[in-house]
Amino acid sequence: MKTTAASIMTTEFPTLFPETPLTDAIRVFRGSSREHGRRLFGIIVTDKNRRLAGMLSMYDILLYVRPKHIQVWGAMEDIDVAGLIEAAGSRLKSILVGDIMTPEVITVGPQTDLLMVLDIMIKKHVRRLPVVEDQCIVGIVYISDLFNHLLERIGD
Repeated sequence: MKTTAASIMTTEFPTLFPETPLTDAIRVFRGSSREHGRRLFGIIVTDKNRRLAGMLSMYDILLYVRPKHIQVWGAMEDIDVAGLIEAAGSRLKSILVGDIMTPEVITVGPQTDLLMVLDIMIKKHVRRLPVVEDQCIVGIVYISDLFNHLLERIGD
């Protein structure tokens, strides 16, 4: 029997809208362990019709917090870092999810073979893949679920 993305995808997951304030998104990240039973490192962003708009990852937020001019100046050692985290925290209050999310997201369909999902995750260095059908989000495959599923099958 063919194992597909639909076999291991999670259908209960939080989503955000591009218009969501980033401070609200950070609360979703913080509450994910309690509310969803897993720590989230990325959240799908959809429009009102559940069509994929992007992905907001922990990495996107960290890139925003990191001093922008570091690429021009060279190294963190060249910068006075005192107060930069507080300043970034203050700037976050005016940022929306759509301002910093990654708009181009790799997706799979529900019938994508599990080994294809594995290959995409490894080659593209992604830890979560939205599952899309008829342009709407129907699930998400987390690399931890894929890993645990494969361990169970290998152990049989």
